[in-house]
Amino acid sequence: MFKNFVITCFLGMLGIILGAFGAHALKEVLTSEELVSFNTAVRYQMYHVIVLLFVNGYDAFSIKQKNTISLLFFSGIFLFSGSIYAIQLTELTAKSIWFITPLGGLFFILGWAFMLTRFLKKMRNK
Repeated sequence: MFKNFVITCFLGMLGIILGAFGAHALKEVLTSEELVSFNTAVRYQMYHVIVLLFVNGYDAFSIKQKNTISLLFFSGIFLFSGSIYAIQLTELTAKSIWFITPLGGLFFILGWAFMLTRFLKKMRNK
């Protein structure tokens, strides 16, 4: 379980670094539309980092449930945010990796759906 916290903290730190990098170093390099896309990647990364801190500190989730949610969100961050970073910071184009960003979004959705089903199950059992 602590590895989930370590990865989450690393992703949070990386999100802050990339956000600052985008706000300062990239505003002269990227178009306003590209910067909005980059900031979307940072924002989604940070949203899910905050949720991961909650998930891994929540005692009502089993270790297996925490690991499942963490894996889904880690995958979402890597694929969704990572693909946007790659498109904005490298020569890759959205056309060349078009399927990766929505796949990352799907992992986010699956993580939220998994949590929802766990909370609904706990409600029914009370």
